[in-house]
Amino acid sequence: MGRDDAHIGRRVREIRTWRRMSLTATAELAGMTGGYLSMIERGLRAITKRSVLEALAHALRVSPSELTGQPYTAADPVSAEGRAALNEVRVALDAYELGLDPEITPRPWPLLAADAHRLNTDLRADYAGQGAILPDLLAELHAAYVRDPEHRRDALIALMYAYYAATCTTKNLGGVDGWPLLAALHARSVAEELDAPEWLAYAAYLRAYATGQQNRPHQHASVIRALDQIGPHTNTDIVQVAGMLHLSAALASTAQGKAEEARLHLAEATHLTTHLPDNPDQNPNFAYLYFSRDNVGIWSVGLNTDLGEGGRVAEIARDVHPETIPAPDRQGIYWSDLGRALACEPATRDQSVQSLIRAERIAPQLIRTRPLVRETVLGLLPKVAHSSNTSRELRGLAYRMGIAPTR
Repeated sequence: MGRDDAHIGRRVREIRTWRRMSLTATAELAGMTGGYLSMIERGLRAITKRSVLEALAHALRVSPSELTGQPYTAADPVSAEGRAALNEVRVALDAYELGLDPEITPRPWPLLAADAHRLNTDLRADYAGQGAILPDLLAELHAAYVRDPEHRRDALIALMYAYYAATCTTKNLGGVDGWPLLAALHARSVAEELDAPEWLAYAAYLRAYATGQQNRPHQHASVIRALDQIGPHTNTDIVQVAGMLHLSAALASTAQGKAEEARLHLAEATHLTTHLPDNPDQNPNFAYLYFSRDNVGIWSVGLNTDLGEGGRVAEIARDVHPETIPAPDRQGIYWSDLGRALACEPATRDQSVQSLIRAERIAPQLIRTRPLVRETVLGLLPKVAHSSNTSRELRGLAYRMGIAPTR
């Protein structure tokens, strides 16, 4: 691989040398052999499991984002447009606080409600589109909360949706740099004003999403506290948030290599889906969480991929129907995680490439910047026959991700 292709491995070696840590000591702290770490550092082995990435970051005492180098500069304008929207979103996050009038005149409430809805439907995973409307929408919603008593609670709920979108945009395009946490903290203030257990739990889920990879034990503990606080699952709204909290806890466990603990949380999330209506059309879909059996299946594919259960992932995926969830980020993550799992075996590498390309087609701004997807593409490039159609498609994907093909 070329210098750019081995970015994570190069960063590991640079930080290890700077800390004056030996290869053997670093490998032991990360729970791997010195030979395996040496291959990573030389770009001969791609990191395709979240637990490996986070174990190395923990051993080197840095954030995982210090190793992945987000955000990436892709060759096409699609991802660049999303990143260009980041600054205005950040300015808005810093500028507005609940209860302070931004001294603007908001549009009529139906227009604000429509934009809040679009953030989590038509514009979901379209970070450039979200960035185009979020700054003004946040200002208008704060103004509506202060000035429009008739729609005050509606404005609070719309702010929750807006801060969810802001958290996703700043995290997926800007790395973990404090802005996702600020968006999640704003959501917490709004949830406290709503004063309902489902919204407080939703805010806890959002904060775990914003900062989870920085401290997985803390993420797991905070999610468990949120589950304890919401109490009995008395309605479908609480059931859905509780289910997503269990999935978040499963992710925290997986990243720490605690497979049994992760599976217990997955099992609990699966059980909670039995409390939902049998007819998906009757599912109220609280806060655009899309919690359902298929969503749990999507998470199961990703978590088992991170646990190294490639063969089991293919079996799980047969019973998952991502198209039932009208959320491109969820669908894109499903296909990218399936692609990561299929990349492990020579017999399924062509299927892996097709899954990764399908993921990119569905949610390009999200998929092209995901570190583990990029590492999977890097790992596949020298292994897929150069003259095949699959190789040409893979090299095209690598180019669009800003990765130089290896040959």
